Amino acid sequence: MKKIKKMKLTDNEKRDVVKLITEGKNLPEKYRFLLFEQSKQIELSWNGKSHDLTNIDLPFQIIEQVDEPRTEKVKRAQGSFDFNLGRQTAGWTNKLIWGDNKYILSSLKNGPMRDEIEKEGGIKLIYIDPPFDVGADFSMNVEVGDNSYEKKPNVLEHIAYRDTWGLGEDSFLSMIYERLILMKDLLAEDGSIYVHCDWRMNSLMRVILDEIFGRENYINEIIWKKGVVKGARANSKKFGKILDNILIYSKSNNYYFKTEYKPHDLDSKNNKFKHKDKDGRIYSIDTPLGDYSEKKITEFEKQGRIHTSKNGKKTLIRYLDETKGISVGDLWDDISPLNQNSSERTGYPTQKPEKLLERIINCSTKQDDLICDFFAGSGVFASVAEKLNRKWICSDLGKFSIHTIRKRMIDVQRKLKKEEKNWRAFEILNLGKYQRQHYIYDGKSERDEIKVTIKKNKEIQFKKLILDAYKATEIDGFKTIHGKKSDNLVSIGPINQPLSRNHVEEVIEECLRNKITSVDILGFEYEMGLFPSIQEEAKSKGLRLAYKQIPMEVFDKRAVSKGEIIFHDVAYIEFKPIFKGKKLSIELTDFAVFYNEDNLNIDENLAFGKSKIIVENGQIIEKQKDKNGIIKENILTKKWYDWIDYWSVDFNYESKPEIIKFKTKEGRIEEEWTGNYVFENEWQSFKGNKSSEKLELKSSEREILSGKTKVAVKVVDIFGNDTMKILQVKI
Repeated sequence: MKKIKKMKLTDNEKRDVVKLITEGKNLPEKYRFLLFEQSKQIELSWNGKSHDLTNIDLPFQIIEQVDEPRTEKVKRAQGSFDFNLGRQTAGWTNKLIWGDNKYILSSLKNGPMRDEIEKEGGIKLIYIDPPFDVGADFSMNVEVGDNSYEKKPNVLEHIAYRDTWGLGEDSFLSMIYERLILMKDLLAEDGSIYVHCDWRMNSLMRVILDEIFGRENYINEIIWKKGVVKGARANSKKFGKILDNILIYSKSNNYYFKTEYKPHDLDSKNNKFKHKDKDGRIYSIDTPLGDYSEKKITEFEKQGRIHTSKNGKKTLIRYLDETKGISVGDLWDDISPLNQNSSERTGYPTQKPEKLLERIINCSTKQDDLICDFFAGSGVFASVAEKLNRKWICSDLGKFSIHTIRKRMIDVQRKLKKEEKNWRAFEILNLGKYQRQHYIYDGKSERDEIKVTIKKNKEIQFKKLILDAYKATEIDGFKTIHGKKSDNLVSIGPINQPLSRNHVEEVIEECLRNKITSVDILGFEYEMGLFPSIQEEAKSKGLRLAYKQIPMEVFDKRAVSKGEIIFHDVAYIEFKPIFKGKKLSIELTDFAVFYNEDNLNIDENLAFGKSKIIVENGQIIEKQKDKNGIIKENILTKKWYDWIDYWSVDFNYESKPEIIKFKTKEGRIEEEWTGNYVFENEWQSFKGNKSSEKLELKSSEREILSGKTKVAVKVVDIFGNDTMKILQVKI
């Protein structure tokens, strides 16, 4: 607590302070400086600002390891690779983490992975491009044949958006403030952070970064010219917005930086390299000799490197091929934004070009440095980091983002393989054990307890809402069971977190204890890799376990009252093993989904002469209403595999146990087998950005050892939802 200044207030000021405190009102800002020591630096204040930090440590669960098999020309250390399979077995593995970056940052800071980070020299660069675009980051354009469907944010993304922008700038600043403090802690002493923003929050972000990192650690503000004024922007009543800002700060004065150069613009009117010698070498004569010694000038004359003008002025002849180029300044006008036809484009509305990240990474890091992006989006940062031989950690809240990055990085691995270059394996991780207490209450003050009460009341209302929509009746007397529908009991997952293995295991335990044989579990989202393995586990114990996905429409009171809400089942997968001696391949034979989206009251809400693409009972349909009000339908998902965006095979699923690391209360790092296995991606096929890149439905062959083995097949649909099926085969 700051010390009270030895300063006398006037009688009126004293009465004012007492009156305001008695009435429970906030003191005017002036008393901050009258009562307390003046701050040495300017601070930004907003409603809800708090210096309390999330301090939890959740274990990271490895869901999948991806490593394109290499050829025999592996140039890395022999102990790091299995030369028979061409796969990485040791050394740093890149991390792609799905979850809320607040809890990810806190767990990186406080958990066992911190030791791994420090062994790599710490995090040398953090780049973030937070969602300044008012929620646009959560929408995606999904290609369906020759059509495009806008994937809306899911419920968890809506909640994240509400928490970020619900109170406008106040809630956004609270969100980013805590995360920046955690990032500073993780950043190496010689590291730097780049914060990408635009006109919406640029001025406020500058003050926040000054407060957290110190004004003395401000390095640059980059102005990126990302376009030209045209269209509606050219005719508006203000200057067109064509600039982004990138704020750069360091943790100390010892940060790494390497100057980058861009080529001379030989077509420019200001170009100085306008001359050619007899050999065709291009040179300039604009460099004065004032900075050179007489001895050096004499050397230049002997070399024929001095130009003498008509008036006798001498300048240095400087050849173009001897220059590095033009030093890059803080105005970046030589990197174009992505156009609609760019091969880099993934559908993200705020996607940045790879050249932008190339410059940032090259200027502020060296090869093998560890670098991070905690708002990963489409994965531009990870892609560039891998190509430039940097180690990386990336995270995102959106499951579709994780899926997009996975595809992108597999493509990067394939390209590097073609070029006979090296790459690192990467892991896909969940932020594991979503324990309810971490999200319900982790404070101690009276104010925090009030917040807890509010959250619990919201939770009660939420459960009632879901049960009504599911047409189930509420029941009491259970910890994890909340309702009943026909002969099945109903459990509802967390409000604002994915349905976790931890929650499902608690449900199973309570059901077995009470001799319950059938239960439906309802959730907005679920941990990757959770189903169907846990269903098989429950089945072996005599419990039928069904997962139902809660649709967004539960918040539509009109739809609930009409009984129009459909809870989706987990997708259905069928595949068959094909044997050729000891070799095994997998053929995908069927896939079905059961989604509904944007289809409520569509016929009456669709304007005349307009069309809309919706999802209805597992089909993507384009609905058109003509001028006479007649509705025509065009089914876009004509075949079952139209729904599939990606699928992969692990030919020996139970070969790699999932081991989590955690810290004990005494501070020891211990390991524990979760009882699950890591899905090792041994073969995959996915739709590319180009229509020519088709999905393969049959895998390549793999030699299998004699006996029994479990094959796992993972399918990700075009909305980014993953489903897995496991089959035991015998040779």
